[in-house]
Amino acid sequence: KTAFHRSQTLGYRNGYAIVRRPTVGIGGDRLQVNQLSQAELDELANKAPILTYGEPKQAPPADFIPAHVAFDKKVLKFDAYFQEDVPISTEEQYRIRQVNIYYYLEDDSMSVIEPVVENSGIPQGKLIRRQRLAKNDVGDHYHWKDLNRGINITIYGKTFRIVDCDQFTQIFLESQGIELNPPEKMALDPYTELRKRPLRKYVTPSNFDQLKQFLTFDKQVLRFYAIWDDRDSMFGECRAYIIHYYLMDDTVEIREVHERNDGRDPFPLLMNRQRMPKVLVENAKNFPQCVLEISDHEVLEWFTAKDFIVGKPLTILGRTFFIYDCDPFTRQYYKEKFGIADLPPVDVSKQEPPPVKQELPPYNGYGLVEDSAQNCFALIPKAPKKDVIKMLVNDNKVLRYLAALESPIPEDKNRRFIFSYFLATDMISIFEPPVRNSGIIGGKYLGRTRVVKPHSSVDNPIYYSPGDFFIGAVIEVFGHRFVILDTDEYVLKYMESNPAQYSPEALSSVQSLIQKREAPASKLEKYLDCL
Repeated sequence: KTAFHRSQTLGYRNGYAIVRRPTVGIGGDRLQVNQLSQAELDELANKAPILTYGEPKQAPPADFIPAHVAFDKKVLKFDAYFQEDVPISTEEQYRIRQVNIYYYLEDDSMSVIEPVVENSGIPQGKLIRRQRLAKNDVGDHYHWKDLNRGINITIYGKTFRIVDCDQFTQIFLESQGIELNPPEKMALDPYTELRKRPLRKYVTPSNFDQLKQFLTFDKQVLRFYAIWDDRDSMFGECRAYIIHYYLMDDTVEIREVHERNDGRDPFPLLMNRQRMPKVLVENAKNFPQCVLEISDHEVLEWFTAKDFIVGKPLTILGRTFFIYDCDPFTRQYYKEKFGIADLPPVDVSKQEPPPVKQELPPYNGYGLVEDSAQNCFALIPKAPKKDVIKMLVNDNKVLRYLAALESPIPEDKNRRFIFSYFLATDMISIFEPPVRNSGIIGGKYLGRTRVVKPHSSVDNPIYYSPGDFFIGAVIEVFGHRFVILDTDEYVLKYMESNPAQYSPEALSSVQSLIQKREAPASKLEKYLDCL
């Protein structure tokens, strides 16, 4: 080899610079297609000569600083709190505990410390020692990127609410490109705030005189007639009640109204006489009403006489009662006290529901429709009723027809079938006469059964009748089509005696058949006369 130069890869065409891929290598050897990749071509084009200047000197690497040195004594501090339930105390239902969450940057560990409060009676201090805390069940741990103000984090089943952080934490997170949420106010413990209030309170006495109310309205009771309609729920019903409102102390009593043979135990009261709260304070929703009595501290408003109006619903202890009437004393009291003169009663008499239309279920395809429907009429089904007179009149009367199978298969064109129509039961049976050396086993093709016409509804089927069988008629039996070719003599006599059952087309087909049969006989008679 004498030529060791590289192939030219740059050139001009029509005044434009183009890049050409080399076709031959050093020494003039032919290069294979796609032998050099684009990366290799770029390396050849950008390779700098090192013969003159030598190998370039690399810059010394930067000093490695481990994490425990770079982030030594750098700790992120967050202010948080969590809510703890107090189930056995009558003075508080839950407790707010304020904590500090520390995140150590040197090893991504965390610790939770609660500031110690003197004489709190609660073990405080270090709640969670310094360790890496799991974030989920997959095995991931909390990172400083997961911490922010105004979020909830769950640690060992407890949910902590982060509300704020210190100045160093804020500067560090903002320098790393994290957008901090606005700070929130630290939640206060309601029981601790209650203890800070002064013990003595001076309440100005009201002008309302309970003794005067007792003496004025003694033995005066408002009586309302109401119903509780719970028919929308499962096994619900509409029941009647009597609501008594005692004016002397604003207490309410609900009595049950029992009817004879209603099947219920004779409990006289649904709710004992007591004051009924109308609006509770926000923190009293979880108050154990079934164990402790409700006082004025848990109630904002009590039920009064003006809340009981005829024709309006009223919700008491979760049940919605509809007041439909009251007694004459109650009407007079509302007229004098509130100026309501008209309290018309509302008709709430029980209306019988409309009769339910009994519909048969859809036919499942097994047996006859009449036989299957008997299972819906009685627990022990009985056989469907038969027309006995029809069976006695048409006993042993059978109409026979000769038919051919309409099929695209060549082997089925020469097959012949005998249709037997039983007039007593309107059933059809099909018999195929055996033919020797045909390859088809003859015999009973279809047992006695009633055949439904095609395109008839399943719920109201229409069966084949004698009027459907005539010369040239197509009978479809369970997907197989048969063409009537001939009839016996009894069918012709039956059609002559009962022409009303057949259509004009059927009668004309039979007449044409009779003419065809008489034609050979007339020819034979002429031949005999000639002899």
